Amino acid sequence: MIWMDRLSYFATVDYAAVALLLICWIGIGWRIENPGKTPSVSVLMAEYRREWMRQMVDRNPRIFDAQVLSGLRQATSFFASASMIALGGGFAAIGNSEQLVGVARDLRLDDSPAVVWEFKLLLTMVFLTNAFLKFVWSNRLFGYCAVLMASVPNDGNSPYAMPRATKAASLNISAARAFNRGLRSVYFALCSTAWLAGPWALFIATAFTVSVLWRREFTSRSRSVLMEQNDGMPPPTGL
Repeated sequence: MIWMDRLSYFATVDYAAVALLLICWIGIGWRIENPGKTPSVSVLMAEYRREWMRQMVDRNPRIFDAQVLSGLRQATSFFASASMIALGGGFAAIGNSEQLVGVARDLRLDDSPAVVWEFKLLLTMVFLTNAFLKFVWSNRLFGYCAVLMASVPNDGNSPYAMPRATKAASLNISAARAFNRGLRSVYFALCSTAWLAGPWALFIATAFTVSVLWRREFTSRSRSVLMEQNDGMPPPTGL
């Protein structure tokens, strides 16, 4: 009953805005990872990751490969740390929700009680928590990939070389997929903060976020470059 009383502070349009946000978050993620005949940047890059591992077999020494993988792991560590800091800030804001109410009243945004602002912040923190978990898992998968890369024999003619390189490529792609999911959660975490300004602001922010993700994955200049079939790369086979 207590929860029902608290949920009564929100109007139907609030529930509709949050539902649309969650549907778009899940939907755009599924579309990017399962694009069909129109491959996304993520799918195109997956094929280059496979080619990277195939080229690594004959590369000696493999210092370059180690440096590239180290850079990828540093990126996951950075975003995981940033997500953790943002979560800490969210908890601090919830712990001082009365100040949020005072700021909102000063800005004449709303006269809602503190529990409303706490719920709105919790939505953002859900996305940040998911992002943190994805970044941590991505970092770990890149670590697994590093171990498999190290196990690939220096002799390219070894019967173990290509199978292990293929396994390393699969782990590398899985790590990249987790990293991209974490980034999308960060995008939607930023989007969800628009709810502080009201449900209609959340509608607009959701549409803007989806359009940005769609453009970068399906209509960007970088995708056009990756689609050029003049470098001997085979067609994309998916994530």
